[in-house]
Amino acid sequence: MKSMTGFGRATAALGNSTLTVQVSSVNRKTLDLTISLPDEWDALEVPVGELVRKYALRGKIHVGFEVTGAEGAQATWDEAAVAVNLEKLANFAAARGVNFAPTAELLWQIVSAQRKGSQLPALDVARGVVLGTAEEALKAFSAMRAKEGAALLADFQARLAILRTQVVVVAERAPVVAPTYREQLLKRLRDAGLELKVDDERVLKEIALFADRSDVTEELTRLRSHLEQFTTLLKSEGEIGRKAEFILQEIGREVNTTGAKANDLTISKAVIELKNELERIREQIANVE
Repeated sequence: MKSMTGFGRATAALGNSTLTVQVSSVNRKTLDLTISLPDEWDALEVPVGELVRKYALRGKIHVGFEVTGAEGAQATWDEAAVAVNLEKLANFAAARGVNFAPTAELLWQIVSAQRKGSQLPALDVARGVVLGTAEEALKAFSAMRAKEGAALLADFQARLAILRTQVVVVAERAPVVAPTYREQLLKRLRDAGLELKVDDERVLKEIALFADRSDVTEELTRLRSHLEQFTTLLKSEGEIGRKAEFILQEIGREVNTTGAKANDLTISKAVIELKNELERIREQIANVE
């Protein structure tokens, strides 16, 4: 099991500069991938994407590449030239009475237009280092996701134990619900001065109807089955999250039906506990790949 949140970083020497690759991710129902490469290396976007898919199936993932010189300054654009052009644009707008509010997108367009002669190694020279460093970052990223996934798995297993305990409570209480109702019904009749025999047809019919309405045998069978499916899924490889969400929906449906049919305080309390733990599991399963 892997979490969908993670971070990985790797660096490598690249000529007289240093290449840094950072990979980060947050939750997402599908794989939403963004890759920030220097323009000179745009051709590597596809192979980098293929690398990412070896390590992640879901999540909003960003892979950033940065090349810095020996003193740590960006080696691919001229700050002075960008500043000059930004000032020219501001003066141009002011002269015409136009409100000028630079955005990040505008700054990037100016940077792209005022790049120095490339100081990056040619693509055919850099390709192996770039992809190798990206893979190292992805390995660190994947290891962090696996570590968080292990913690999530332990939490799920603890909560599944609580769910199973409450299912046992329901299963043990269910057989006595109808007999308890029978005694309560007869007592109410006696208290009301209606001396009906236990084998009176009307009493038997009412008890039979109640027993049928409150029978949760099928719900318990399906609940146990879904819990086993969920347990097995948590131990499987690959994508788990979406399948787990579906099984949790089915578990929730059976719990709700059990609560609606039970008409018993002990079972109602157990159903509340089941719902509470299910909600906690749902919140956490959103973090699972």
